[in-house]
Amino acid sequence: MSTRDNPWKTLSVKDIYDNPWLQVAEHQVINPAGKPGIYGLVKFKNCAVGIIPIDDHGYTWIVGQYRYALDAYSWEIPMGGVPVGTDMLAGARRELKEETGLTAANWREILSVHISNSVTDETGFVFVAEGLTPGKPEFEETEKIDIRRLPFDELVEMAMTGEITDGLSVTGILKLARLHAGS
Repeated sequence: MSTRDNPWKTLSVKDIYDNPWLQVAEHQVINPAGKPGIYGLVKFKNCAVGIIPIDDHGYTWIVGQYRYALDAYSWEIPMGGVPVGTDMLAGARRELKEETGLTAANWREILSVHISNSVTDETGFVFVAEGLTPGKPEFEETEKIDIRRLPFDELVEMAMTGEITDGLSVTGILKLARLHAGS
């Protein structure tokens, strides 16, 4: 039988690590079985924001880059971090321009998702950007990005076959595909 009441009791919290992007804390707890335990929690200082730009011909843009944490190259929707508590749409506009050079006249949020809710509080948002105007990307010094324009249907196929594995990208792409199928 499940309950919506919190079955955990926090006894103490000790900060273990802190940098400009995240904080790691160890929580001494009483677990749902009533026994003492620990819980490690990663608190992100940014929300993840992803953008699916769609032009008048049904094409979109993705970005490819080497992801240090995975030790692998990754194709994904344009995305970045936006400080918690700030305007997600403003951050989405900045990230789209930074990574692709594109600006958009029309925006809509299609998704809010918890990225890995068993160990982190990170939230991700996905926006669709339309009414696009091309421009020059403004990469950050930590970014070496490839930009690719392709039909949206091809992007969906990449998500379905596992060629795109980033969680925010996959959920955003499949949500938009579902929305398109219903219209």
